[in-house]
Amino acid sequence: MTDIHSKTKPELLAPAGNLEKLKFAIHYGADAVYIGGKQFGLRSKAGNFSYEDMEEGVAFARKYGAKVYVAANIIAHNENLDGAKEYFKALYEIGIDAVIVADPALITACKEAAPNLEIHISTQASIANWRTVEFWKNEGIPRVVLAREVSLEEIKEMKEKVDIELEAFIHGAMCISYSGRCVLSNHMTARDANRGGCAQSCRWKYDLFEDGTEGSENISAESDESYTMSSQDLSMVEHMPDLLALGVDSLKIEGRMKSIHYVATVVNVYRKIIDTYFEDPDHFELNPEWVDEIWKAAQRSLTTAFYYNEPTEKDQLFGKPARIPKYDFSGLVLEYDETTQIATIQQRNSFGVGDEVEFFGPNFYHFKQTIEEIWDENGESIDRAKHAMMITKVKVDQPLKYYDMMRKRK
Repeated sequence: MTDIHSKTKPELLAPAGNLEKLKFAIHYGADAVYIGGKQFGLRSKAGNFSYEDMEEGVAFARKYGAKVYVAANIIAHNENLDGAKEYFKALYEIGIDAVIVADPALITACKEAAPNLEIHISTQASIANWRTVEFWKNEGIPRVVLAREVSLEEIKEMKEKVDIELEAFIHGAMCISYSGRCVLSNHMTARDANRGGCAQSCRWKYDLFEDGTEGSENISAESDESYTMSSQDLSMVEHMPDLLALGVDSLKIEGRMKSIHYVATVVNVYRKIIDTYFEDPDHFELNPEWVDEIWKAAQRSLTTAFYYNEPTEKDQLFGKPARIPKYDFSGLVLEYDETTQIATIQQRNSFGVGDEVEFFGPNFYHFKQTIEEIWDENGESIDRAKHAMMITKVKVDQPLKYYDMMRKRK
């Protein structure tokens, strides 16, 4: 096993569905972000980036010493190949650090058009053994993103036998099919999951009928909220030492379509865990507050998926969903006046006098308080900030900084 004392910290890689999420991810501790452009990516419903957005995102990332990767990981059909060379050339000229690609045709196009643009092999390539890792190394690829279906033991063997960067998922949604190779969405909605249009048909609610004659009795209880094909979400928050000890080079959070609150919260937790662990690996202890914080962003029950053993029905979402506390991102801190202890807050979801809220920021900074008074941007006292993006002022109990966030339980 890798000697953790001789290793540098792994990269913490966060999703960024749009420019605002990119900035939040980096502010809250991401070393790198992955985004999608307008072409060749698997999240057509995410905000996605124009070339102008990419330029601004790269400039912002450089300011904080972070990197930007672009996912171009569709499984291409003939008609999808047009413009690929021009696209990769443009990404290189913008300053993108690497592209995440699965299709050999797109890999070839990138190598020909932008030979100095780094290529990472996507999880869509279903890399689950060390021989495949070795194949891609021999092709000149510096990093592979592992299939979600690999175990810790398999990662250990890959690290021991092939000198290449490994990227592995640590948090987020799991696909019920093998690393995204699914056609349910194609069949049910004519939206190709492998070309960016997944309708997430596996997460729809389904009733169960007896096989037989027309009008068979529905044998699913009316109160049942079954998601019969859906996995719980991956979370390694309680098991990070096991991954860190293996020397995985990049730890990836899923969620380009998730909220700003989700991205900031999850990145904040894993940043704190990684930093704390590397301060003193031999005496690392999991802080229960880190686990509690993850649940404030969780949308479904959590599992360790394939890392320790083959998932069972206990790792699927059957029956009524767990009652997970839900939190709203209520406000973004724009300014803080040390003299008056008043924060200027941009409203993101309704909040009002008497609400208990929680403020949090990078490096796991937190405090709770009750809102006692709110003023609008004209200095008029109001009971509730109910208009989207309105500017308000609130007296707060502790100092705040720009990009700190305010949330409240629903």
